Amino acid sequence: MAVTLEQARRVGCTCLKALLRFAFMVANNLVAIPSYVLYLIVLQPLRVLDSKSFWYIEGVLFKWLLAMVASWGWWAGYTVVEWGDDVKAVSEDEAMVLVNHQATGDVCTLMMCLQDKGTVVRQMMWLMDHIFKYTNFGIVSLIHGDFFIRQGRAHRDQQLVLLKEHLEKYYRSRNRKWIVLFPEGGFLRKRRETSQAFAKKNNLPFLKHVTLPRVGATQVILKTLVAPQENGTPAGGDAVIKESKSKGLQWVIDTTIAYPKGEPIDIQTWILGYRQPTVTHVHYRIFPVKDVPAEPEALTHWLYQRFIEKEDLLTHFYETGAFPPLQGQTKAISREMTLSNLWLVGIQSLAFLSGGMWYCIFQYFYHCLF
Repeated sequence: MAVTLEQARRVGCTCLKALLRFAFMVANNLVAIPSYVLYLIVLQPLRVLDSKSFWYIEGVLFKWLLAMVASWGWWAGYTVVEWGDDVKAVSEDEAMVLVNHQATGDVCTLMMCLQDKGTVVRQMMWLMDHIFKYTNFGIVSLIHGDFFIRQGRAHRDQQLVLLKEHLEKYYRSRNRKWIVLFPEGGFLRKRRETSQAFAKKNNLPFLKHVTLPRVGATQVILKTLVAPQENGTPAGGDAVIKESKSKGLQWVIDTTIAYPKGEPIDIQTWILGYRQPTVTHVHYRIFPVKDVPAEPEALTHWLYQRFIEKEDLLTHFYETGAFPPLQGQTKAISREMTLSNLWLVGIQSLAFLSGGMWYCIFQYFYHCLF
């Protein structure tokens, strides 16, 4: 089939745009991430004198970095429409966010749609696969205090012990409020066949759009972060209780990400922008943590039910293009998530100005020394 001149021109424009976007992303990373690290190095005396103020500033810088990632997708036309419960109502409370996982773009989508949820972005902790530690953003996540978890049965028990220790050491000492995890333990395309075989063997529902979740990390988080008055056990040890007057984990936010036609966006698409503008749909359900069982078997059943409900939600979405209404509603209500272009440009400008400032500082000291 012959390629027309118009088609060739369109392909050429797409490739040029992708190349320019990639160059901008590289430059963005080269100035923003080192600037984040250098600012925090300079502020180390403040960390000793006033740890709360130090982590407040770090959180603001962290939110700005996530906004830069969000801007790459936003300017490519990858937007978000939200459904279900309004999570802004619980943005000042502690919450655990459970998310289905389809592709690397899921994280970018969350970085975008949580930008307008108050203080959430700067005070959240992420649980992610250990491979992300070796990406360009790994140093930022390490400093921020995110937890990198190794997958696989051989590492499972040890990783859960390390997660508990990590939460006790960093979660409240750094004033974290939301913790985000992907209980499926991997991408849908990689885990679906194994999950379906497990479901068949154990007489569990056959799922196509999600996989059966793993319970270990969820159980550790609940045991460690739920306040004593809610489950009758110490919340993360005496040291944590003494250093914080927190009410403990109060909510579980069940988050379901849906892409049109079930075609997820990956990080390469997010960066290069070669896919046509796409609206990603995000559905929230909020559960009081007091309604979540603590006993392992009951918790497993409860978590399985959430993902069975996700399956129903996604089936409805792929059939109709919309999520079903909440209980008590006659019609599902959606909310278009928006970002301010002026704000994004301001943050990007600040990043490049910071990079220039640090370069001038190093040049000055270099000439003074040599």
